[in-house]
Amino acid sequence: MAIVNAREILQKAKKGKYAVGAFNITNIIQLEGVVEAHVEAQAPLIIQTSVSPAKFLGESVLVAVYREIAAAAPIPVCLHLDHCQDVDYCKKCADFGWTNIMIDASREPFEENIRRTKEVADYCHKIGGITVEGELGTVAGVEDQIKVVEDESKLCDPEQALEFIRRSNVDLLAPAIGTAHGVYKTKNPKVDFERLDTIAKLLEANKMDTPLVIHGGTGLPVDTVKRLIELGGSKFNVSTDLKHTWIDATYQYISANRDEYDPGKLDKFAKNAIKEKVREWIDMFGSAGKA
Repeated sequence: MAIVNAREILQKAKKGKYAVGAFNITNIIQLEGVVEAHVEAQAPLIIQTSVSPAKFLGESVLVAVYREIAAAAPIPVCLHLDHCQDVDYCKKCADFGWTNIMIDASREPFEENIRRTKEVADYCHKIGGITVEGELGTVAGVEDQIKVVEDESKLCDPEQALEFIRRSNVDLLAPAIGTAHGVYKTKNPKVDFERLDTIAKLLEANKMDTPLVIHGGTGLPVDTVKRLIELGGSKFNVSTDLKHTWIDATYQYISANRDEYDPGKLDKFAKNAIKEKVREWIDMFGSAGKA
């Protein structure tokens, strides 16, 4: 249907009180599985790549595959660069054809975070058709090679969020509210719902239609996911769950078929496992039929 940027589909999600899944892929089979699950569900999609997989697969190759698959898919699909701390690499991926860029300067002082985020936002907006995500506060855990231990995490200040959006010219905001990258160590993660609600209401009161992003989706209870969507979470990042599904499915197939040497069958088995897992997330997000 369309190659789109994130803001195009997230503003619709924000109004419709559902979320769009942003799935971190590390290879082409995962990418195909994620897309096929969304096509079958008629759900909008954000494909995410962290910096390491983007460099490993090759920027031009990855964008070419994305454009070929997305152009043929009867749903809107965005390609998002996740948690990039390097301003120059953000610009490089924008030039190659990513349609949404996250500049993560969240561990820098507030003013420096604004400066770097604005530099990337201005660059992408000048190209046109590319939106930018910024982060305020730090999310605990590990994403790509970025590590933040829990006692160092700092939650997003709602009033600063308004200033950050105004001055950085950012399109999407990922506020730190207590969610974490990786696997949660507790069945009931401590998530600051009230903080997210306050930020969403402040944005509405100030007539700012900036969609809010939830990082660290893997392991959150279904009720928590649904409540975060009700309070304003429009984009949900899923990374670890996809990695575990891919590795576990691969191990399961090889263990059961140790004497078989047919990569095609292995790829198909792993892709189907990815599709099943992604469909669970689509159902949680309420995005089926929203394409």
